[in-house]
Amino acid sequence: MEELRSPDQTMSSSTSEAAIERPTAETNNDQPLRVNRTRTGIHAKSSPSQETDLSDPALYFNRELSNLQFNIRVLEQALDDSHPLLDRLMFLLIFSSNLDEFFEIRVAGLKHQLDLGREQTGADGMSPRRVLTEISRIVHEQVECQYRLLNEALIPALEEQGLRFRRRDNWTEAQAAWVRDYFEDEIVPVISPIGLDPSHPFPRLVNKSLNFIVELEGKDAFGREGGMAILPAPRSLPRLIALPPELCSEDYSEYVFLSSMIHAHADSVFPGMQVRGCYQFRLTRNADLSVDPEEVSDLASALRGELLARRYGSGVRLEVADNCPDDLAAFLLEQFELDEQDLYRVNGPVNLTRMMSVLNVVERPDLRYRPFTPGLPKPLKKGDSLFSAISDGDILLHHPFQAFSPVEELLAEAARDPNVLAIKQTLYRTGADSQIVSALVEAARSGKEVTVVIELRARFDEADNLQLASRLQEAGAIVIYGVMAYKTHAKMMHIVRREKGGLRYYAHLGTGNYHSKTARLYTDYSLLTANEKLCEDVHKVFQQLSGMGKARHIETLLHAPFTLHERLVEMIEREAMYAEKGKRAHVIIKCNSLTEPRLIRALYRASKAGVECDLIIRGMCCLRPGVPGISENIRVRSIVGRFLEHTRVFYFHNDGKPEVWASSADFMERNMFHRVETCFPLLDKKLAARVRKDLETYLVDNCQSWLLQPDGSYIQQHPGDGAPISAQETLLYAYAAKA
Repeated sequence: MEELRSPDQTMSSSTSEAAIERPTAETNNDQPLRVNRTRTGIHAKSSPSQETDLSDPALYFNRELSNLQFNIRVLEQALDDSHPLLDRLMFLLIFSSNLDEFFEIRVAGLKHQLDLGREQTGADGMSPRRVLTEISRIVHEQVECQYRLLNEALIPALEEQGLRFRRRDNWTEAQAAWVRDYFEDEIVPVISPIGLDPSHPFPRLVNKSLNFIVELEGKDAFGREGGMAILPAPRSLPRLIALPPELCSEDYSEYVFLSSMIHAHADSVFPGMQVRGCYQFRLTRNADLSVDPEEVSDLASALRGELLARRYGSGVRLEVADNCPDDLAAFLLEQFELDEQDLYRVNGPVNLTRMMSVLNVVERPDLRYRPFTPGLPKPLKKGDSLFSAISDGDILLHHPFQAFSPVEELLAEAARDPNVLAIKQTLYRTGADSQIVSALVEAARSGKEVTVVIELRARFDEADNLQLASRLQEAGAIVIYGVMAYKTHAKMMHIVRREKGGLRYYAHLGTGNYHSKTARLYTDYSLLTANEKLCEDVHKVFQQLSGMGKARHIETLLHAPFTLHERLVEMIEREAMYAEKGKRAHVIIKCNSLTEPRLIRALYRASKAGVECDLIIRGMCCLRPGVPGISENIRVRSIVGRFLEHTRVFYFHNDGKPEVWASSADFMERNMFHRVETCFPLLDKKLAARVRKDLETYLVDNCQSWLLQPDGSYIQQHPGDGAPISAQETLLYAYAAKA
């Protein structure tokens, strides 16, 4: 997702793709591809009246099913030929990656409730058992659509562009010979077949690993009758292998799947035996970490143990090749203690996520977004000291349209500056080769007081964060793992510098992580400030994280789990009060997810009072818009495009004295009550007005905007006869460096 395509590079659709239509009510192999329009969460119920209790389950969508809706919107991008071809493939693969995590965490959690006999229902009132049934129905439909899209649209379109994926039955003699040699030289030495018999029980397979179940006939060297064997694919080998150029057709780059090689030569792994069948499968396991704060004395050690266990959690999903016989599929389900609804038959590789390597090995910039150079605000173009620039006034960066590098450069300058005495930093998701971490190491080694709050429990980044913690500790930094019962999700940096007249504070506050790569892919805001009140509040939050004591009075910031939720409800209710007095009232909320029931009820009350509520919610949304007398003044849209929408920013009209806040927190229970979060006001009126203008750009998007309907489905907006408006491209044009 690092390139932007110019308008004159629009790709033509393939012949097969031209037949693809938008979704219909059902899907089978004789119907056109269907993606969105899957209704979730609410089924046929009468619309609530104005007297309806705002806690009525009919007013809430189920969060897990809403999460699925977002993944379906991602898959829809693979159908959209306004995206470059390889980026459309990327969206299809991201859908697989998202589903993996969805099953590893969300489905696993629901199954765990059933196992314990402790079913909990959310505001929507749906039982975990019913939600699992709905998930199975929807995912089976969408996975079938995904593979049809891959096989019938994307692979043919890629072949038209000179990128071919060779199936076994299409190998030339020379290609088949090369594959045989590759198999013998690269695969056989590292492959470990496992025969199944009383002395070789079914093996414990790693989460999401590619495996094959093999049917055998004959007797082996020990006289054992053939039966079944498991063939794990070595994780060290690439899943997609490029054929040598001299073996490819003219003007083509050609690739072979590892699974095809193993299928073709499985018999050589079992010499003297007859292979009756070889079928790929993949097990997804529960990958959620469980650390009991009352039983842990050393969080880092406990997490290291949990990371090992994650690879072998209980099974939650089984994917098999669609030609796998029913008896073998049933055998695998029995081994993993799964039901029929947990079985997914696929027409292609079971581990599609590993196809991401295509995006790295294929050098076809004409099939990717055109690259761009992030811009810089005027105060940073002078080349002066960043401390001097920030002293002159607050600086707001809008990533990825504007560069993340000033944040890194501020920390690097602080590490070298002899006048800087102390640096404090939170790290949630960063990177193994992070410049942020390198600067913190340099600062600690030079004798500065460096305190880093690392959240070890950032899901799927735990191992990286443990390594970062060790590196910083070795350099002499003070490393804190936050508060045991609360994840530290706030994005803060605090710098103490000696200047004329005494000590001065500088701070960075952001909506996204300190990660340079994701700053090129995710939309986020960064505020660089020397405002005394803001910086003092950041200092107090750090002291609260590192020390102990009662909650400190924080004057300007909102701070979860203490003041953020209460103040957000108050600001929404303030708009309702103005509306009831006949005054104009308007709320714009942009975040990733909206699931917290009390905030939803506050929005319902505001809507009933006449407040115009525009919600830009990328992913999960449990609020039901468009209900007469309840939410008819609420509009919910989701923007899905080239960049992942990640900004959390909130606008309140406030009777003509507008307030704009940016935050690390989403409108979710976990952010409000179980995490350390910050929400900061944009005190500079020009910066606040600029953010309001950015929000208005999203509200008029008619290219990548999906509107949530009262029945739970999403409908994509189209320009029709009007001018096409893409918020992301508009902001890219406005803020990125002009070539």
